[in-house]
Amino acid sequence: MKLQESPFKGKTGITRLINAFGYSLDGLKAAFRHEDAFRMLLLLAVILIPLAFVIHASALERALLVASSLATLVIELLNSAVEAAVDHTSLEHHPLAKRAKDMGSAAQLIGLVNLAVVWGLVLFG
Repeated sequence: MKLQESPFKGKTGITRLINAFGYSLDGLKAAFRHEDAFRMLLLLAVILIPLAFVIHASALERALLVASSLATLVIELLNSAVEAAVDHTSLEHHPLAKRAKDMGSAAQLIGLVNLAVVWGLVLFG
């Protein structure tokens, strides 16, 4: 059985970059539209990232504050992608589906702990 490739797979150069950028924007729109957790984390980032430039911090500390804030958004996008893929495959309860979703959730928990630790160390350390 031959695997069918995506018709967009062969694109190269600037066309590929433009398509990839469009797909990325579609993903951000979908996350904003369908994922409450993403919207909450985006709001948190909108507050924390400008705050990183207001507080007294070194350039390295600012970079860590911004990176830890953006990391939670990245993790949430990946977690939401896993959940969507699992739900697309089947809505039945299955131990492997639960494991995949729980691991995505655990990744976000670690990302949030990292966010709190980085901000705590910069502000109070």
